Amino acid sequence: MSKATKPLSIERILQNQGFGARKLCRILVRNGSVVANGSVCEDPDEVFLTEGLTLEVEGVEGVWPFCDKAYILLNKPEGYECSRAPKHHPSVLALLPDPLRARDVQPVGRLDVETTGLLLLTDDGQCIHVLTSPKHAVPKVYRATLAEAADQSLCDKLLAGVLLKDEEETIAADACRLIDRSTLEMTITQGKYHQVRRMIAAAGNHVNALQRTAIGDLVLPEDLAPGEWQWLDSTGMLKAGWAPR
Repeated sequence: MSKATKPLSIERILQNQGFGARKLCRILVRNGSVVANGSVCEDPDEVFLTEGLTLEVEGVEGVWPFCDKAYILLNKPEGYECSRAPKHHPSVLALLPDPLRARDVQPVGRLDVETTGLLLLTDDGQCIHVLTSPKHAVPKVYRATLAEAADQSLCDKLLAGVLLKDEEETIAADACRLIDRSTLEMTITQGKYHQVRRMIAAAGNHVNALQRTAIGDLVLPEDLAPGEWQWLDSTGMLKAGWAPR
């Protein structure tokens, strides 16, 4: 029997999901604060099959699917740092509930403070490595609001390759198109510091606003507001370029 289908006590399940030490988890259950598969559970030793188990804790809206590893999609707003030790702005982790922070989820790569959009977070170290490694060349799509009106020549320069400061070789966009004269969509597979902003500057324009809209085939949901997050299942992670174990 796999770990994902192993029957466990509700107390152990809550601890696994990051809801605190076993003593605290027992208190949550005995206080009637835990709903498992749609029914209130008041016995910390009650056993559940973890396959397909859903949890609702302390009236928090939404459910907590049981998972050995957490995969989260966040619509990052402006003004947050992708760091567990932020220096000048709050961390994106502050947008997540305590149990997920207790699980030590981390951003998969980084978006700078001003950049918004699709950000993945997980406690799966191998997933982070695969999705951020240049070796795997996972495509990332960005939508840039330009400082100056542009034409096709800007895309042509970015597709041909531009030379960034402190780089020895030119770097090219994998795909590029103008949505309108002030909005550009660009796909890259590298992850260099401020890469999209620097590439557009090197091509003769500048970025006023930047949003990441996709990683692999995983697209930022239109109905997910800035600062909101959602669980990802195996289908979502396959689209992002990672096959959960």
